[in-house]
Amino acid sequence: MNQKELSELRRRFRPEKSAVSRVYGCYVNGSSREIISYLDESLGNMPQEEAEKYLSLLKKVLSGGLGRNLIDVVFSTRQVADSDEHRLLSALRESQLRDGEIRETFYRTVIDSLDMEGGNYLVLLAHDAYDVPRRGRDGEADPDGSDEVFSYILCAVCPVKNCKMELGYFPGENEFHSCAAGQVVSAPELGFLFPAFDDRAANIYNALFYARKADALHHEFLDAVFRTEPPMSAAEQREAFQSALSGALEEACSLEVVQAVHGRLLEKIEANRQDKEAEPLALSAGEIGGILRDCGVPEERAAAFREQCGRAFGGAVLNPENLIDAKRFDVKTEQATISIDPAYSYLVETRIIDGRKYLLIPAGEGVEVNGLSVELEKPPAEQEPS
Repeated sequence: MNQKELSELRRRFRPEKSAVSRVYGCYVNGSSREIISYLDESLGNMPQEEAEKYLSLLKKVLSGGLGRNLIDVVFSTRQVADSDEHRLLSALRESQLRDGEIRETFYRTVIDSLDMEGGNYLVLLAHDAYDVPRRGRDGEADPDGSDEVFSYILCAVCPVKNCKMELGYFPGENEFHSCAAGQVVSAPELGFLFPAFDDRAANIYNALFYARKADALHHEFLDAVFRTEPPMSAAEQREAFQSALSGALEEACSLEVVQAVHGRLLEKIEANRQDKEAEPLALSAGEIGGILRDCGVPEERAAAFREQCGRAFGGAVLNPENLIDAKRFDVKTEQATISIDPAYSYLVETRIIDGRKYLLIPAGEGVEVNGLSVELEKPPAEQEPS
């Protein structure tokens, strides 16, 4: 799925556009793994504000960055042909979630595997049938034409938290008193879309998995529901990438090389973000090895990097957004940390002065220390005559 397809589905979760008629689910005691209550409600019979809350929770499962919070789950041909996990997801979809026994089987699969650290949570399910509008040559949707009905299910797993006592205003008494809001459903911790919406059509070989924290993918859930090889989290990918880079380059891992690699990856990230129809950005270890060579790294070091990446990632492609921080560029020493906008990382340079190593950053106007504007001392040649 690309960003444009994802946005097209997200627009469905507005009251005036949604075709979700019912929501299903179960409220789970995370400590005992027991179902406290079931949910089977018509959105049409709810107050509009309440229905919007449910749609908002479901919409969250389609949020975040592709390749980071949203992970492509790929089923093998064998799984699609004959496997319990794919059969269960397909049955949920084909029944439009109306079969209580199938829902119960799914609930137990989730509950028996999911570790929510003892906290209570809501498993929320919804089915939608999207009459996909045909697009004309100009790319605009034709509301009167459709070649495809995209039938899919969404699952959201939402923590349920106890609210603290707060002061509340009681109009009848014109006074403030302590009051508790009870238990509140939080934004989804994880969830998924099945099947994937690829080329604006159903792809039963793929699902789209959502994790609120890119560094916590809940591998136990992935294994129980999809039975596929769990992907590396963003943090694991970055750690493995940095380890391969420093281990292979050794003394060639200079500030200038890291700046250059960071800059090249940032360029690719920004270009990909501008293209809404582009697939999630992915690079092979060989392509990153080519960037190293372009930055002046000797071929044997670039080859060593590719070899270490092969051991760490296998044949998997790498998402540059998981390898670098596109919003920060930090340089740390034992005594200080320098944080710079990545677009200006080239300003940092190394210099040896009187036999000591220094990190230098040009200082112009507008220098602040702890929020206080300060004037920097001028070089002797620029001192005003007394």
